[in-house]
Amino acid sequence: MDLEGTIIRGYSGFYYVWDGATLWECKLRGRYKISENTFLPGDKVRFKILDAPSAKAVIEFAYPRKNELIRPSICNVDQALIVMAIKDPEADLWLVDRLLINLLFNNIEPIICFSKADLVSLDSSREIYNEYRDSGFPRYIISTVDHRGVDQLRQLLKGKISVLSGPSGVGKSSIINIIEPALQRKTGEISLRSSRGKHTTRSVELLPLSTGGYVADTPGFSQMHLPDIKKERLAGYYKEFDSYAPFCKFSSCLHRDEPQCAVRDAVDSGMISSKRYRNYLLLLKEIIEKKRRY
Repeated sequence: MDLEGTIIRGYSGFYYVWDGATLWECKLRGRYKISENTFLPGDKVRFKILDAPSAKAVIEFAYPRKNELIRPSICNVDQALIVMAIKDPEADLWLVDRLLINLLFNNIEPIICFSKADLVSLDSSREIYNEYRDSGFPRYIISTVDHRGVDQLRQLLKGKISVLSGPSGVGKSSIINIIEPALQRKTGEISLRSSRGKHTTRSVELLPLSTGGYVADTPGFSQMHLPDIKKERLAGYYKEFDSYAPFCKFSSCLHRDEPQCAVRDAVDSGMISSKRYRNYLLLLKEIIEKKRRY
């Protein structure tokens, strides 16, 4: 008898597949063992039952993926929640922008979540929230202490494969715990020496939600390589530039040091976030230098 399900994790040559009711321990069919196929959490597969009482099975077929991320290693993602603490540790908006570009490049919908809102004033929450006012991305203020934004987040995750990404210590596991208390993910404290969180998640695993869908708690990280994009394409990832770029003197304007740049004028007048623009320039410089090396 063949069934279908989703790989939620892999371990020591076995793949654990959830079909909505049972977690099956699956081996690979021989043709997959000798091929270069790599199975990831999120893969949709068809499997054959070997022993029903012990939930043993073998994977017969893997369906094509709609997308794939390298870091974290996961596929078929519907949306990604970029979790960034407002405080402890301080928000790294440069990393937020890098994550946004990577997600958009891989056709994954990004959602920005600023966590630990209970540690700062309402004005401070609004200030960081407004940095992405015209970015076009959904934004949420979250607190697992006073439950701010939790119900909205729970609805967002319903019925979808979602990834929580961001550096260590921003509260990804705490968010999962409050959304799905039965999971009780391990949480870690902030290192006083480095002001960075201790890693509490070591590998990617999809966690089934009682409301339907899956959420992945991923290992924290503080660096991410940019995808291979042309310098002329970078501005397209900054939607707040769109209203001003057509008025630049040059159609090929990079909005860096060209004369009569409407985007720079908008930054100077406060219509575009100066922090977002600064991140854009840093990323543009990185792309240009990378091309020169090759």
